[in-house]
Amino acid sequence: MSLDAVADRTHGYTGADLTAVLVDAATRAAGSAAGPPVIRQRDLEAALDAVGPSTLRDASVQTPTTTYQDIGGLDRAKREVVRTVEWPQRYPALFERLDAAAPTGVLLHGPPGTGKTMLAKAVAASTDANFLSVDGPELMNRYVGESERGVRDLFERARRLAPAVVFLDEVDSLAPARHDTDTGASERVVSQLLTELDGLSPRGSVAVLAATNRRESVDPALLRPGRIETQVAVPIPDQDARAAIFEVQLDGVATGRIDTTALAAATTGYTGSDIAGVVREGALLAMEDHLRETEFDATDASGLVVTQRHLRRAIETTAPSVDGAG
Repeated sequence: MSLDAVADRTHGYTGADLTAVLVDAATRAAGSAAGPPVIRQRDLEAALDAVGPSTLRDASVQTPTTTYQDIGGLDRAKREVVRTVEWPQRYPALFERLDAAAPTGVLLHGPPGTGKTMLAKAVAASTDANFLSVDGPELMNRYVGESERGVRDLFERARRLAPAVVFLDEVDSLAPARHDTDTGASERVVSQLLTELDGLSPRGSVAVLAATNRRESVDPALLRPGRIETQVAVPIPDQDARAAIFEVQLDGVATGRIDTTALAAATTGYTGSDIAGVVREGALLAMEDHLRETEFDATDASGLVVTQRHLRRAIETTAPSVDGAG
């Protein structure tokens, strides 16, 4: 393999990445040589396959354990995600029978802390798909000029690992509306993202989930049919959903008698993350009372429980995280 060929395959690699490629290739050569080791083309090709560019380190491959049962409320959002992402991967024969193309992508939009990331992980777990997550701001800010290469490598990796779910968090930072920006880098990233979406298989082996707190800031071309065409609102939970979230968050917690309906009524405007924070604060208040009552004897935790009083006190000391809520 010529150096020009290596250079063509290593766009986006840093100096440290290239060093890692050479070390890997040398190790392979040494392991297979009877005499003095010599790095051959196959060693370099194998090393290039094994050592990716730094941009891909932002796209971590996970096997999530989050389930739909871990998410309180969001029944409508769950239904839409199941139909558009889970069904094509679990029941491809049904799509083939009706000659129906699976939706390419889903945009989850709503305020911060409402459960968009948890929903994406739950659908990946339900299909046993590999979960590749990339954070828009990190990709754009850390690798200016190489971001489009990172997008291309991300989707190449997803196709190799299919079935896979690609999660683009804060997609408005990765693909902002092009009339709102004057940076050539953003335009190139959006164009590359559109190219990758247009090239996905129609049978749903790679599904794309994107999340944003600002739907209006996402480039409209990304949301056209055949791309990230399904838009799913993930709203601030209503009272019934808040009660369900309290039940999920308190599952496994040692508690006294808890009235989740009353707690839900007292937390208007709270997101799922806010409610998780209330439960954590309630647990700390319970520990504080227990330590005071036992004169700071931490050896006996048998009487330690979270009560309604602890949770009401926690609500009094917290506030909704979304501006204007509550």
